[in-house]
Amino acid sequence: MQHELWPAAGQRNWRVITDTVMGGVSLATLQLAEVEGRMAARMRGAVSTENNGGFIQIAMDLSRDGGAFDAGSFSGIAAELLGNGEAYGLHLRTTDLARPQQSYRHPFRAEPHWQVIECPFAAVMPHRTDMPFDPRRLRRVGLVAIGREFDADLSVARLWLY
Repeated sequence: MQHELWPAAGQRNWRVITDTVMGGVSLATLQLAEVEGRMAARMRGAVSTENNGGFIQIAMDLSRDGGAFDAGSFSGIAAELLGNGEAYGLHLRTTDLARPQQSYRHPFRAEPHWQVIECPFAAVMPHRTDMPFDPRRLRRVGLVAIGREFDADLSVARLWLY
């Protein structure tokens, strides 16, 4: 059983978020474009650790009202991605998390060819929280370039629950 999250009818939208929300200086762009023969959301930018920064991301709320999306009947989330050979993170947020730095994380390397990455919910690692991950309270998905200075280039053609 799969549930398409993006692209999908009634399409949810990605948005770009950078560390400038906390005073950092990282820069990013987001565009919908054809990338290597597939329509995709493409995040490009420069991650800078200056001024206590260090991330750029594209994120998507799963409910229109920003509330919980019940993914409890699924075992994980998958994405079809193309990158530049760098390490990135799939970050999940639930309605249980109150602080912006809290998340549940799954690292991956985005190779310079289309690939599918899978993130079993049982494998997500809590970051700055003691709350256990509850997929019934899933709120947001983020694809993140974080933690070191580098040029990011990451495209996502599909995102789904499995």
